[in-house]
Amino acid sequence: MPPLPAIPEFHLPQWLQRLHQRLPQWPHAIPLCCALNLGLRLKALPADLRALCEGKTIRLVLEDGGSEARIVCRNGCFHPDWKAAGEADVTFRGELHAYLKLLTRQEDPDTLFFNRQIAIEGDTELGLGIKNLLDALDWPPPFLEKLNAPFERLFGRGQTCAQHGAGSSKNSN
Repeated sequence: MPPLPAIPEFHLPQWLQRLHQRLPQWPHAIPLCCALNLGLRLKALPADLRALCEGKTIRLVLEDGGSEARIVCRNGCFHPDWKAAGEADVTFRGELHAYLKLLTRQEDPDTLFFNRQIAIEGDTELGLGIKNLLDALDWPPPFLEKLNAPFERLFGRGQTCAQHGAGSSKNSN
């Protein structure tokens, strides 16, 4: 399988952020919950994630996108937090490029958190537990293969992490 193209540091346009801030936020949680529940069912995600998150509200903020997803784990399944009332138990904040680097394993989670590209707020013990579970995650090759085509369209063909500077502190974009 060819390597995924390197994800450069980029920022979503301001107009997109302003637009997203005016839209309801709950729809963002639906695909995230579906992916997490599928990952648990296929055993691609550690079962410890279910126990760690049970009864907890988790908020993911896409800072440059002006959007967020709030999810809650109840009875071993992730659900959108339809009410979105009150504080989340833990909040993860970051820009899209940082989340994509985390998802594709192009950057070590510790590096992303240490460099404050992704921040944890609230229950740091819960946040670090989730981060450690993500760090131990190995995506199955079919999942990564499905990412190749869209990532090549977005970030260029044939560029590997080393060619694009992924793993270094900051790109000049």
